[in-house]
Amino acid sequence: MASESMKIPQATAKRLPLYYRFLKNLHASGKQRVSSAELSDAVKVDSATIRRDFSYFGALGKKGYGYNVNYLLSFFRKTLDQDELIKVALIGVGNLGTAFLNYNFLKNNNTKIEVAFDVDEGKVGTHISDVPIFHMNDLEKVIQDQQIQVVILTVPAPAAQSIADRIAQSHVKGILNFTPARLSVPPTIRIHHIDLAVELQSLIYFLKHYPAEND
Repeated sequence: MASESMKIPQATAKRLPLYYRFLKNLHASGKQRVSSAELSDAVKVDSATIRRDFSYFGALGKKGYGYNVNYLLSFFRKTLDQDELIKVALIGVGNLGTAFLNYNFLKNNNTKIEVAFDVDEGKVGTHISDVPIFHMNDLEKVIQDQQIQVVILTVPAPAAQSIADRIAQSHVKGILNFTPARLSVPPTIRIHHIDLAVELQSLIYFLKHYPAEND
């Protein structure tokens, strides 16, 4: 992200890509103005939170007028560095990894999985959705040659930490970890853990103990 966004709360930073996606849709539909209430209804974030999030960046809108879609889109494109391509590597071409390769963040102009890695000799040397699959033995060299900045981990949990240790020796800046393992990495690398089983258990707990109110 651009330097000005680094000082905002992390909760706000996590919502910015959501706002940007909706604004792209608005722009594509030809809409010129949008209110915080309309944004709230679309992204399911209350309007007070949206106004507070936007306030960190100064006067983005006018009271009684709302927000100019083109201006907001341009502003958030710059803030989120959408004009800079972020090269991503995927490690672990199993069912989940294959799904990522087929999807390859098609709606994100600045994010692309460039390479993938696996230990299965039957997969090494092949392509999935035009993404080449390399052997894990070539991990460090390919990451350096391709200038990979972010890695997605979709490997068995027991292998995750040793792979993270290898990644730590490179110039990778971020890891998106889809394994249950909680990894230790240097402070120079940011890691986001996404444990689907934990998220599902959390959802079930909330369903039982915090039932949704009927309209």
